[in-house]
Amino acid sequence: REEYQTPEGEALRDDDKFMYVAAWEWKGEDQAAALHKEALEYEEVKVTQRSYK
Repeated sequence: REEYQTPEGEALRDDDKFMYVAAWEWKGEDQAAALHKEALEYEEVKVTQRSYK
């Protein structure tokens, strides 16, 4: 989809929505699983867009 691409056709980052680590917790046969998310906070590295071309 074009709205999620750079002008060169590379994928755009969406760190506001997807900068986390996640794990699903099994609650049993008759219950829905629970999603646990923990935000990733980098102290020594700056998150940037990469180009693989």
